[in-house]
Amino acid sequence: MKNIKNISITAALVVFNVSIAQVAIGKQVVNGTSTVLDFDNVSGNTKGLILPATSGLPTGALVNGTFVFDVTDNKVKVYENDIWKPLSDAGSSSAVFANNSAEVGKGVIIGAPSSTADGVLVLESQDKALILPQIATPHVNVKNPYPGMMCYDTTSKTLAIFDGAVWNYWK
Repeated sequence: MKNIKNISITAALVVFNVSIAQVAIGKQVVNGTSTVLDFDNVSGNTKGLILPATSGLPTGALVNGTFVFDVTDNKVKVYENDIWKPLSDAGSSSAVFANNSAEVGKGVIIGAPSSTADGVLVLESQDKALILPQIATPHVNVKNPYPGMMCYDTTSKTLAIFDGAVWNYWK
């Protein structure tokens, strides 16, 4: 059942990418015209975006702005100014389930017909951005966060990242 849901979501993302290059998840309409991917941010939301868990850091066609949860040191990292930077303290990856399936294709690209970036989900746009799920005080309201979860904390107005042990907040 879970695989059918994942396949359906992936198929919907591909269809939306080809047709309008904007995707709304959990709602019918994308907010504004400058958004590539928009999540349902209703009051009381406790669902965030889960980053891909990698064993070590990806190599190849790296693009600034790439986020991963590195299970070798249990840190969320971002590729910025052509180097990897940690965004969290060392947490715990004990809850992470390893995906041992073979990768096929380049993943889903939203916002452009193609991309040179390698990723499971690539948002490629010159004039549109990602709107993260918005959660008020995630350290209180998200009861079972998953390592690599990220969201926008509407209370502190910060980027919130769960590293498997604690929430890390970035202005």
